[in-house]
Amino acid sequence: MRTAGRRGGSRTARGVRVIALALAGAGLVGVTAPTAGALGTGPHRGGVDARALDEALEGVIETGGASSSLARVTEYGRTAWKGAEGVGDFSTGAEPSANGRFRIASVTKTFVATVVLQLVGEGRFGLDDSVESLLPGAVPGGAAITVRQLLNHTSGLFDYTDDPAVQVDTETWLREGRWRSWTPRQLLALANGHPPHFPPGTGWRYANTNYVLAGMIVERVTGHDWRREVERRIIDRLGLTGTSLPVHATAIRGPHAHTYLDLPGGPVDVTEMEPSEMDAAGVGISTSADLAAFLRALLGGRLLPAPLLAEMLTVAPASGAGQYGLGIGRLTTPCGEAWGNNGSTGHGHNSAVYATLDGRRLVALSTNGYRDTGQGWNTTQKLLATAFCGRQPATAAPTG
Repeated sequence: MRTAGRRGGSRTARGVRVIALALAGAGLVGVTAPTAGALGTGPHRGGVDARALDEALEGVIETGGASSSLARVTEYGRTAWKGAEGVGDFSTGAEPSANGRFRIASVTKTFVATVVLQLVGEGRFGLDDSVESLLPGAVPGGAAITVRQLLNHTSGLFDYTDDPAVQVDTETWLREGRWRSWTPRQLLALANGHPPHFPPGTGWRYANTNYVLAGMIVERVTGHDWRREVERRIIDRLGLTGTSLPVHATAIRGPHAHTYLDLPGGPVDVTEMEPSEMDAAGVGISTSADLAAFLRALLGGRLLPAPLLAEMLTVAPASGAGQYGLGIGRLTTPCGEAWGNNGSTGHGHNSAVYATLDGRRLVALSTNGYRDTGQGWNTTQKLLATAFCGRQPATAAPTG
């Protein structure tokens, strides 16, 4: 393990495919919906407890069953603690690095939503403009679906990742699905082959389809691929040197921990995968430092003017415990509210980044799930609670 100020030995991974801060829909590609409101309430408390954070991170491995996990906690933009636990490479026994890169899955949505809101601020279109007006014929009933409803998941559209062409068994995914290339139009066609779950604006249901459409809107309005706009407007502007948005590249470039599936025949390395299936819903790769810099800049008003940031932080009433705004979610910890996002590829890659609105405390983490002990979410809750409270809570909060 590596942490700020101390180093210990690596540990053999025991336990679970951690569900990356998401209880509902585990296994969806691109990501699952954030779970908020599960950690209790109370005022934010003082300093970082490095020993408690070390123990909480160890728990994600020892009790939660992840093969590796890394995390970073910042105070007003400065790293107060960082750590990494587990095994980064089963073939060599190498330790993971706290500075390593990882797939961020649906945290990508926060980047995309930020660019969409920037375009709204530039007068290119409005949040309440229809999908039909921006992407004629893209989806049935698009005249009744607004950009806002895409970003906050109230469109009612079917999630293409639930289609049998994507939602395949593990053996089929390893053999075929893992390497299959997709275009946004193909993904959209899968969703359009199913009826909507409800009329637009009358309910809430997480759907990666919404963000494939958001990426297509960015391209239609700017004339550039959505990746280029995210790079120009956010990644390059903030100097996020560890962040990338691959199109078809299967590998993670730079230092990173490997991800494994625990199968009857032994562990299978699934670090490499064709990312196009996730598109604007979740192709991103980043580091804990970059995610921390991005979220701090976003919540600090450096990327959006105050009125649009307020729109972003307005949660959809129908999102219930998810408390989802426009590409960002509200998490309630034992020490107060935090804002951010989390993601899971559904194949072991899990990530999250959350911060207090005042910028005082921020935590970014990545967990490579492995064995299912049933304690993955509980151990991740403890890590989050420890990061925001400066100590581990005396008892675990209920998971609902």
